[in-house]
Amino acid sequence: MAANVYEGMFILDANRFGRDPEAISGQIPAMIEKLGGEMLVSRLWEERRLAFPIKGQRKGAYWLTYFRLDGGRLADLRRQFRIADDVLRTLFLKVDPRIVDALVAHAQSASTVPHGKAEDKPVEVAVAAAKDADSNAADVDTDTEK
Repeated sequence: MAANVYEGMFILDANRFGRDPEAISGQIPAMIEKLGGEMLVSRLWEERRLAFPIKGQRKGAYWLTYFRLDGGRLADLRRQFRIADDVLRTLFLKVDPRIVDALVAHAQSASTVPHGKAEDKPVEVAVAAAKDADSNAADVDTDTEK
């Protein structure tokens, strides 16, 4: 079978992740590479409260990955993560080959934003840009009159 690129979203036990983030997050690439996969991006997306308890946990650390794996090995990967204690839930999506580069580049450059703060930043940037535009417009008007 051909190797496909997949997006993997993992909800990790936030308590265990908080105690030892390197070990918990290191499990994901290790399992993928053990099955012959190639890790493209692996990073923390965010930590947040779950809508309902999963395996008795109310908080989860969301971990985003992009990896290349033979399509026939995906079932084995699902099985491995299903029995892992630190992983509460998984979701795997096959990525369209036309957008792989853009998604991977975005995931590599993106940083996590605390919940609720994402909306504040664009407003502040827009206000600052508007003030700069007003001051530049005033400078341009003055220069054209001379």
